[in-house]
Amino acid sequence: MEKLIKTLVDDIGQVLMGKEEQVKLALTCLFARGHLLLEDLPGMGKTTLAHALANVIGLDYNRVQFTSDLLPSDIVGVSVFDRTNNNFSFHPGPVFTQVLLADEINRTTPKTQSALLEAMAEYQVTVDGETRALPAPFFVIATQNPSSQSGTFPLPESQLDRFLMRIELGYPNAEAEMSILKGLDPSSNVDAIEARITNEQLLAIQSKVDQVQASDSLLAYLQRLVAFTRTSSEFAYGLSTRGALALLRCAKTWALIHGRSHVLPEDIQQVMPSVAAHRLRDAADYGDQSGYALVEKVLNSVDVLS
Repeated sequence: MEKLIKTLVDDIGQVLMGKEEQVKLALTCLFARGHLLLEDLPGMGKTTLAHALANVIGLDYNRVQFTSDLLPSDIVGVSVFDRTNNNFSFHPGPVFTQVLLADEINRTTPKTQSALLEAMAEYQVTVDGETRALPAPFFVIATQNPSSQSGTFPLPESQLDRFLMRIELGYPNAEAEMSILKGLDPSSNVDAIEARITNEQLLAIQSKVDQVQASDSLLAYLQRLVAFTRTSSEFAYGLSTRGALALLRCAKTWALIHGRSHVLPEDIQQVMPSVAAHRLRDAADYGDQSGYALVEKVLNSVDVLS
């Protein structure tokens, strides 16, 4: 297991240099059966990471470039009248795949963003009154630019909550950037990444997540973290039960990929920024989209031992 994880991290690291922790968090999200949102400034490697993840896990994927004129039917599909058979036939959209790469998802309108709500929550789409199941497994790996940039539409809370984790890549370290400046463009090799994990192996890893143990004291610590977001006046609203379950599942997955069969408080602390930051809002500034400062405040305010 640890050897496989190292292989995946190393392969992705060849095209996204100096981002080992972010790559591990991204793999944690997929192994936990969740959808992943990558947010950062343009040119930081979001699309490169999304492509590398799709390639290394060996699943079928489609990519959609989200723009302001994109329609819901461009994602889920549309029924077209067939003159030959004198009836309507359904033409499936790009969402009918195992991995959907939604590039710059917040550059399209909320109406089009909502086309993914049913797909991400229930792994199906309903068109013209008929419900169609999506392939299994099904993941959405989306990228978005900061909402402060022009031409973006903020993702509503209901859409954000569909993403298990949100990850920021940040600027590359000095060594990685120097290599790039010297002419080494690792992102150009993303298509050369080969699948390192089979569908059966992926399902096996996901099932092992359920076997990771969490003690009562660990669960009590997690519950105190969640309760603090609900009771502190500094928060516009706290984490839901779904958010608490997401935090636990990601902590279990983080423990698993580091070779442990039980969850430590450090596992929760490591994944909480990516799991909770996009689910929290500051009561004093409801428009704040970062949430990372709020997560840090929670972790600093709640003791591991009661």
